[in-house]
Amino acid sequence: MEIITSIQEMQKRIQQLKSDGKTIGFVPTMGFLHEGHLTLVEKAREKADLVVMSIFVNPLQFGPNEDFDRYPRDIERDEKLASEANVDLLFYPTVDEMYKSKHTFKVTVQDKVNILCGSKRPGHFDGVATVLIKLFNIVQPTYAFFGMKDAQQVAIVSSLITEFNFPIELVPVETVREVDGLAKSSRNVYLTESERKEAVAISQSLKLAGRLIQGGEENPLEIQKRMETHIMEHTSAEIDYIEIYSFPDLKTVTSISGLVLIAVAIRFTNVRLIDNMTFDV
Repeated sequence: MEIITSIQEMQKRIQQLKSDGKTIGFVPTMGFLHEGHLTLVEKAREKADLVVMSIFVNPLQFGPNEDFDRYPRDIERDEKLASEANVDLLFYPTVDEMYKSKHTFKVTVQDKVNILCGSKRPGHFDGVATVLIKLFNIVQPTYAFFGMKDAQQVAIVSSLITEFNFPIELVPVETVREVDGLAKSSRNVYLTESERKEAVAISQSLKLAGRLIQGGEENPLEIQKRMETHIMEHTSAEIDYIEIYSFPDLKTVTSISGLVLIAVAIRFTNVRLIDNMTFDV
């Protein structure tokens, strides 16, 4: 595995690979890799000639009271895991390398952001869009792989690729879960032992929603109510939201039909967890 920290060097290397006719699968991450990230790499290996992974904790997508400084980092561990997963190129730039000067331009995401996590984190997806535009220009991937765990991000990245005319195919990958159903996340390390046991209620509530839909329930409000009751009865967490939208356009639905996204966010003492599932009715 080749490790590159310079934008200029990365662009030069990509040009060489593309001149050789290689297709490139890109897995952007913020590091502290887990099985979810490695599943993205696995999918990229199946589809592309070469796999590029970036590790960059992007300060622009963290709000003033969020966990940028606390976000877990372990580059030696990440390098080992990436190498074992057969990543070909690991792009690991510093903040100064990615943002060398004062920003002249500001990227603003105007659609699909005032709901779900976007409503709780103003400016978050502006930061995501900014760094992805930069990374897409640096890496010039054929395919970009994103986990459905953050379905709102997948929907926004799809629009970003379309509106900025990037010649990139977006490949959404299903959420990777622990044995008990909890969605894998770098932030799970912040859960206490008791909170970790309770956290399985998130995926349980989503499966409950699926059973209700299969049973013919069409009222989103009734599904939300049943999910809320389950989470409140089985956890000590505060519910941020339980929301249901059409996917990928993320529009409010009054009746369950077509492809719908059901998304949940709850907050424990030191960590906020998100999860979702899609259902095609």
